[in-house]
Amino acid sequence: MTAVTINGKPIQYDGDPNMPLLWFLRDELKLTGTKFGCGIAMCGACTVHVDGEPVRSCQLPMSTLVGKQVTTIEAVGETPVGKAVQNSWFGLDVVQCGYCQSGQIMSATALLSQVKQPTDAQIDLVMSGNVCRCGTYVRIRAAIHDAAKSLT
Repeated sequence: MTAVTINGKPIQYDGDPNMPLLWFLRDELKLTGTKFGCGIAMCGACTVHVDGEPVRSCQLPMSTLVGKQVTTIEAVGETPVGKAVQNSWFGLDVVQCGYCQSGQIMSATALLSQVKQPTDAQIDLVMSGNVCRCGTYVRIRAAIHDAAKSLT
């Protein structure tokens, strides 16, 4: 049995210990904001926070989450940094198709939680693991700068 906290709620999981967190979130908890993209942890669409760190949930077995705190896109806006990132995303009209954006927001929030005023190079490095097929990278970078500015 796995005891994990997801979006502030304690959860008991007694299924297959190798089930990826992504499928538990989507299929069992009906938290569908976290997306399936590639299934091999390369595109970033499935990014969530585990103990504040961005991770790819498509390759993260439930057995590794005992005692951990998981935050998904559904709850990241409850934090000041997450709220600032979401506000900037909306304010600068970042989203085009939107499929990758929950993962983008999760990665951006993790960055701004650690680096208060990131440079373009820092943003590009951290965000390079998140693929946007619509090519909204310029707007994503602008939104991260905007969120950082709003937090100071």
